[in-house]
Amino acid sequence: MEILFTSNALLALLTLTFLEIILGIDNIVFLSIVSGKLNAEDQPKARRIGLLLAMLFRIILLFGITWVLSLQDTLFSIDLGAVFQAHVTGQSLIIFGGGLFLLYKSVSEIHHKLEGEEEGTTGKASSSLSKAIVQIALLNIVFSFDSIDPPPTSVGISKFRPTI
Repeated sequence: MEILFTSNALLALLTLTFLEIILGIDNIVFLSIVSGKLNAEDQPKARRIGLLLAMLFRIILLFGITWVLSLQDTLFSIDLGAVFQAHVTGQSLIIFGGGLFLLYKSVSEIHHKLEGEEEGTTGKASSSLSKAIVQIALLNIVFSFDSIDPPPTSVGISKFRPTI
């Protein structure tokens, strides 16, 4: 128990906390964009559910860090000689899929802002609460994997041993 309260452990915990806060900022930005499209009375509920999901997904993935680390095994390799070589892992496929989803959401938001409202829609009420929650859940999963992406922040910080 006394190992938890050493200066090294407390410094590692503090560093990990600051890194998680920084990594969570982009999650909050997307959460506010998605919840901002809802009716005014649904926005606080969507934000609360989104933040709760973000916390739960990160905790679940941190408990399953050994599973996430096992996804680093090579599934297949692409070798085009000296031009291109790649080893595809399960984790890289998850990160790639999440990146595509974030790219889609970003481009669709930019398109929506540039093109304006479509005929027959009112803008804020065009998105339902359940649709927004699904989008928020997908975004939270992507950002949760991103926050423990190898080298996993939590594993890397726990091996960090500063001298004081």
